[in-house]
Amino acid sequence: MTPILEAYGLVKRYGKTHALAGLDLVVHPGRVVALLGPNGAGKTTFVRTVATLLRPDAGTLHVDGIDALRKPGKVRQVIGLAGQFAAVEEAMTGRENLEMVGRLFGLSRKDAKAAAVRVLDQMQLTDDADRLVRTYSGGMRRRIDLGISLVGTPRLLLLDEPTTGLDPGSRLQLWDAIRDLVVTGTDILLTTQYLDEADRLASDIVIIDHGTVIAAGTPAELKSRAGDDMIEVHVRAAGDLPAVSGVLATVGHDPQADVPARRASVAVDDGSSRLMDALRRLDQQRITVEDISLRRPTLDEVFLSLTDRQEASS
Repeated sequence: MTPILEAYGLVKRYGKTHALAGLDLVVHPGRVVALLGPNGAGKTTFVRTVATLLRPDAGTLHVDGIDALRKPGKVRQVIGLAGQFAAVEEAMTGRENLEMVGRLFGLSRKDAKAAAVRVLDQMQLTDDADRLVRTYSGGMRRRIDLGISLVGTPRLLLLDEPTTGLDPGSRLQLWDAIRDLVVTGTDILLTTQYLDEADRLASDIVIIDHGTVIAAGTPAELKSRAGDDMIEVHVRAAGDLPAVSGVLATVGHDPQADVPARRASVAVDDGSSRLMDALRRLDQQRITVEDISLRRPTLDEVFLSLTDRQEASS
């Protein structure tokens, strides 16, 4: 099966800064791929390159088997793009926005109307189709913006931080819409700052930093890289955290401290025995512990661990 996206050795420079530094990424059909990374890691640059809005300085890029560097026009016919901010005309209705984009896409008036009806149903906006967009809530605007990118029935949909600024209810609605798109055959590449979003939506997660891929896999595979278990300790006094972190460093690796939450955690390979070791050492140092627990690692901890290591080695 032909990958929906193949990028090899992508380089994009801005002066002395390498936004992309030899990035390699292959995306297979039928998957939601989440692209994660710190601010400035190269996520948006990569999305804009795939969308043919930027031309790389080096490397190769194929989208649905099409050479994006030689035939960018053909690539634009098989992709959709929803950026970080809703790109809709507020003085028009939702239906009118969709029909206008359909016409701009080259559809006949009849086909543009049919596409608008289809997309409104997909985005669960049929009841609000004939309201002016300026009367829409933030979540509805994001859904109509997502719908605009679907008018041309793209093979690959690029979502750049699609739920930024949305309230929890609107985020859940948009997540449902994204899942429905995958079921109907649209492949999705999204960037996000919300790791819970990636954990809930993505089949595969790719973490990039300094313009290159530093880790990739399913959420479960990436979590396993942080250790089989996590020991988490809550203390009464934040001043005890350095001592707690020192203890946790003797039973696991890369302890993390959250001062405002008065919490420290560490990844371990043998949870039960390491938990007992930690309890003994904390007792020996007479550190008052409010709570200690053993749990699975979160994607946030995997992300911080990987990007911290990358920063330390650069």
